[in-house]
Amino acid sequence: MGNLYSEYLSPNKVREHYNYTKETLDTQETASRQAALVIIIILCFAIVVENLLVLIAVARNSKFHSAMYLFLGNLAASDMLTGVAFVANTLLSGPVTLGLTPIQWFAREGSAFITLSASVFSLLAIAIERHVAIAKVKLYGSDKSCRMLLLIGASWLISVALGGLPILGWNCLGHLEACSTVLPLYTKHYVLCVVTIFSVILLAIVALYVRIYCVVRSSQADVAGPQTLALLKTVTIVLGVFIVCWLPAFSILLLDYACPVRSCPILYKAHYFFAFATLNSLLNPVIYTWRSRDLRREVLRPLQCCKQAAGVQGRRGGTPGHQLLPLRSSSSLERGTHMPTSPMFLEDNTIV
Repeated sequence: MGNLYSEYLSPNKVREHYNYTKETLDTQETASRQAALVIIIILCFAIVVENLLVLIAVARNSKFHSAMYLFLGNLAASDMLTGVAFVANTLLSGPVTLGLTPIQWFAREGSAFITLSASVFSLLAIAIERHVAIAKVKLYGSDKSCRMLLLIGASWLISVALGGLPILGWNCLGHLEACSTVLPLYTKHYVLCVVTIFSVILLAIVALYVRIYCVVRSSQADVAGPQTLALLKTVTIVLGVFIVCWLPAFSILLLDYACPVRSCPILYKAHYFFAFATLNSLLNPVIYTWRSRDLRREVLRPLQCCKQAAGVQGRRGGTPGHQLLPLRSSSSLERGTHMPTSPMFLEDNTIV
């Protein structure tokens, strides 16, 4: 065991594993790769900003301190950290990868697994909350808020433990024949275990939502009000988007387990599948704000304040041509008669 951990600081181990699993080590910085790097960084910046706005909205407005919105805030936190982790993963990829030590490589990949695990467990917590609120006709009261926070804390502890298993020893250092092609320092059995756990959780979530819909369509449907049903539709859309975005990545990891080394060239393009999966973290805040008028107003409030500040500066600078437009936009937002689309979301839609 001591010999295993001594290899964590070896500067040549990562290159050795990539040489074994990859047909070629193409690490040259081409123009297309640099352009893709810039696009990914912009995408991740949008992910961080969007989810940060959702977190601020949930934190500052007591209307969103119910269990449902706190769980959505937890999902936004995991999505925001996904953007941060993907930036780090991108900046430490390419030619930089071969210069990493195994412990640095484990930290790079482990952070992505932790945030993915947190997203999956957040979706499970949301499904449980909806099932309790609708199928069991119960609500989280103040006496149960501690239990709700414990559930959120437990989801993060389990995520950290699951993502940290390779750095604790479940890796293929010293066992090249057991290595994954997509993740050359992880064992195929670890990758299969993680994908299996996530798949089982997602199937359980789907089963919970089927159960909820059966209750709603039955004679007990009167227990669910219009707002409850609207919120149920929102989280169902979130779940559907998660499955659509992550299904290709899960499929490529399952193929990685089944394929012998260097026998499936598509595995060398796995980064495209993971980049597509990251779009899920970009789309979630759009779904929240699109489906909830109150949350949309609260999320856009910081942008409204920026417009008002720009209008004040315009008046002080003697530029009356720029005074009225921000004031009209902000007033229409307050009245709720017109929902202006923020420049940030326009930019994000262009990226998508």
